[in-house]
Amino acid sequence: VIVVVSGYVEELDDNTKADGSFYTPWCAYCHTFEPILYEVGAELKSMGSPVNVGKIDTTVHTSIASEFNIRGYPTIKLFKGDLSFDYKGPRTKDAIIEFTNRVSGPVVKPLSSVQLFQHVMSHHDLIFVYIGQESLLKKKYYKAATEYIVHTYFFTASEEVLPKAVTLQDVPAIAVFKDGTYYLYNEIVDGDLSFWINRERFPSYFQIDSFSLYQMGELSKPVFLYKHGEYIYIIYILMNIYTVGTESIQTLCDISFGYMDGNEYINGLIMGEVEMPFIIVLNMTIDGYCLPESTIETIEDLLRFLNSVLDGSAKLLGGNGFLQHTKRVFNKARSTVVSMFQAAPFFSCFVFGLPVGIVVLVIWRTCTAVPADDEKPMEGATASPALDAHGRKAKEMQPDGIEKTSEAKKED
Repeated sequence: VIVVVSGYVEELDDNTKADGSFYTPWCAYCHTFEPILYEVGAELKSMGSPVNVGKIDTTVHTSIASEFNIRGYPTIKLFKGDLSFDYKGPRTKDAIIEFTNRVSGPVVKPLSSVQLFQHVMSHHDLIFVYIGQESLLKKKYYKAATEYIVHTYFFTASEEVLPKAVTLQDVPAIAVFKDGTYYLYNEIVDGDLSFWINRERFPSYFQIDSFSLYQMGELSKPVFLYKHGEYIYIIYILMNIYTVGTESIQTLCDISFGYMDGNEYINGLIMGEVEMPFIIVLNMTIDGYCLPESTIETIEDLLRFLNSVLDGSAKLLGGNGFLQHTKRVFNKARSTVVSMFQAAPFFSCFVFGLPVGIVVLVIWRTCTAVPADDEKPMEGATASPALDAHGRKAKEMQPDGIEKTSEAKKED
């Protein structure tokens, strides 16, 4: 049964498939993301997109969560025929719509004219293009495009529609256009085509967020980060290959570059606070990082620091050992609590104060309770006579321990 919600987002069950989100009712991130999902559905509907947007509660429909190996929430998947594509980018309307339009269409699109090629180049920062006729390389290209269409765009073109600045040594060829220039795939030098595409699908330097940072970390390359607006003149000159030597070119190939506008994410990663502006090199495979020991003022200073990272002489901080992992868990918990009190102080006081109050009340009642054996008989009540070991009433004794005489018993 499909229940249409607001006309744009469908509530799914085990018997239906649509492109959308897997969620749980207790997930706070899911509740935050839900309005964005409705905006995506409305936008796609207005565009006439064939993509249907839906959501499914995995606490109710557990079988479908197991089928698609859902581990985190909210999980966003796009189903296209028998294939499913995971979305791992920012949870924003524009980013999700861009992903949907890219993946839902043909995996590889043809560029049939110079005007169309220029139009695509003006709207995308990075594209891959296959140039030439049918070949074994083209089959490999289509296979790799199916794998990486979730990240970037793939096209085919003839030599005639390429910019005049593009020079090909041989055809067929594969080129990546980015950073205002292009790079050609060389099977002998670059090895596997999928590995080359995965490495080249990032611009040489760009604004990095938490999603792209961990994707770059999958390349097993150090990630160079700096505060945007500071050191940018050094980075600009360094990234200009024509103004640096061969040693610098090798450094560029071995390190991924990017910038961030703030230091909040880095502070959480290193469990400390970096001074602004900052330069840091991250090793995402082990959650390690390196900081320059002195101020970076020249290109030579920067290259010296980067080369020390590559040759292992720079001090590696952090890591993913048991102690560091434990520290990160406590640091994340502390940061979460602080952010909760900053965002909603009254609600946070209630959430944390209620269980604490209950625990304190239980402890107080336990400590102040009077044991039953210590309770005194009520005034006017008659105490039961004591019994001896054989269950008979014990003989009443005088204070001095002498048994009463028969006359005294009669008086009693």
